[in-house]
Amino acid sequence: MKKIIFLVIALVSSTILFAQNQSKTDSTAKGVYSCPMHPEVTSDKPGKCPKCGMDLVLVKEKVFSCPMHPEMASDTPGKCAKCGMNMVKAKTFMCPMHAGEMSHKPGKCPKCGMAMVEKKKA
Repeated sequence: MKKIIFLVIALVSSTILFAQNQSKTDSTAKGVYSCPMHPEVTSDKPGKCPKCGMDLVLVKEKVFSCPMHPEMASDTPGKCAKCGMNMVKAKTFMCPMHAGEMSHKPGKCPKCGMAMVEKKKA
């Protein structure tokens, strides 16, 4: 009887541990990962750049903005806090050298001064 109880406890414990490990992997950040040196290299999960071997970094992207106030950006649809208009899908501009530097309007990269280019939808 003691062996059966021990076996049940071991089985339940391993099931709980497996479930916790599974939830940790499922809760990793979702988004687009890009190489800092090669912004055209993207992935939906972390990894290494096939061109240079650098770690891919998470690119945080705000995909909705107000048509009247492009600085009001969000990652979810909703209303603009300034004027109440509906947020719309925004154009995204990024630095060719710094994948993490993004904007909703053309301009220059604050890190290197290069012209931001429109990010094409994959």
